[in-house]
Amino acid sequence: MGRKGDETRGRLLDATRDLIEAGGYYGAGLNQVIATSGMPRGSLYFHFPAGKDQLVAETLRRAGRELGQAMRDLADAAPDSSALVAGVIKLLGDRLEGSAWRKGCPVATVALEMSAGNDALQRVCAEVYDEWEGALRERLIADGRPDADDVATTVLALVEGALLLARARRSREPLDRVARSVAALLGG
Repeated sequence: MGRKGDETRGRLLDATRDLIEAGGYYGAGLNQVIATSGMPRGSLYFHFPAGKDQLVAETLRRAGRELGQAMRDLADAAPDSSALVAGVIKLLGDRLEGSAWRKGCPVATVALEMSAGNDALQRVCAEVYDEWEGALRERLIADGRPDADDVATTVLALVEGALLLARARRSREPLDRVARSVAALLGG
């Protein structure tokens, strides 16, 4: 695919991500994606011939890779697991607050809406969460934590829950509380 095709595809994925984060799977209708992206309908079907589920799945994978990479970058710069998680919470909190409380987790809403009835999207959500949990686990193992599997799951659940509460309350306080709790859990 050429540069123009990559740009078109990227604009469609970006628009879908914005819509998913603000309104979930059902808030990202194809007409809304076309309007938000400014791309013609034909481009949508050219790049995503299998339709909305393909578009959403690729959007989630892309968002997952981006956040996974940000976590690995933070892990490389952080002195320990506690600092890594504090950095992730700050990153997500800044993003959420900067979007007027519209952009929380790019995966959570779709996971809640679709996991029970759409096996393909459920698997994509699980893959993304597995990647994020793996990034946390790697750092915990590097820090010598024998309970890295359990702690990675716990931390991810705490962060996801804090994002939900912060968005619902339009306040960073749940994120700040979870950051303190994770620091205590990790001994930081």
